[in-house]
Amino acid sequence: MRTPFSCDSDLGKGFGSRFEILPALDQSTRDQVFTIRHEVYCEDLGFEPLRENRHETDEYDRHSVHCLLRTADESHTLVGCTRLVLARPEDPAHPFPFESTCRANLDQHTIDSRALPRHEIAEVSRLAVRKMYRRRRGEKHTEMTLRNRDFGSSASPRFPFIPVGLYLGTMALAEQCGIEKVFVITEPRLAAHLSRLGFSIVQVGPPIEHRGTRVPSMMDVEQSKEGLRSLIRPMWELIRGGVGAGYAGKRAAMVAT
Repeated sequence: MRTPFSCDSDLGKGFGSRFEILPALDQSTRDQVFTIRHEVYCEDLGFEPLRENRHETDEYDRHSVHCLLRTADESHTLVGCTRLVLARPEDPAHPFPFESTCRANLDQHTIDSRALPRHEIAEVSRLAVRKMYRRRRGEKHTEMTLRNRDFGSSASPRFPFIPVGLYLGTMALAEQCGIEKVFVITEPRLAAHLSRLGFSIVQVGPPIEHRGTRVPSMMDVEQSKEGLRSLIRPMWELIRGGVGAGYAGKRAAMVAT
């Protein structure tokens, strides 16, 4: 993948000067996640019905962990979010969203999710970015994705901090939760770009029609951690540290009470 950034570019510093990402572990931050999702999925894109409380939630949220992305300045303006759906504690065999959406299309020869230990797999879903940060002209009413031009040029370099940051945040969540394999349904080009950045992501079924053309993929957490390009490793370490500190703080608070 051609990119104007060299290995000397400190994307960790670049990300940290603009944004912060944290696990949404209390009711206040979870409410902020649900508000972003309502704004994006219900109001902007019309994928889900409007809710009176302006919180977009579903049955999977009670066994999910969430990432919240906001600006790093004093305003802490909300930017985006995503979640990691875990197996149901009381019914681990219950299908993940991707297993229901793609049940007729999954390639069981590549990977059989039903045969994996359910407590070691999860699914990324509900990635949402507020329209003011979906910066391309004419695309405020479409989902966040990645294109070649998002990496700029040698004359005008840039990096797509928001979508990459959210996926790195989700990978950090998976690490904290002991998850080894993460499934996701994405635009084909998003999966391709993540792979070029070093994420260990493989397609596990043919394209489907689901709010546009989507492909089911699986990401290996450990291989992704080891395979990330040196370009984005400082960004990964920054995000990993922030998510880990958030979890440690929550555990300490629980022990104290």
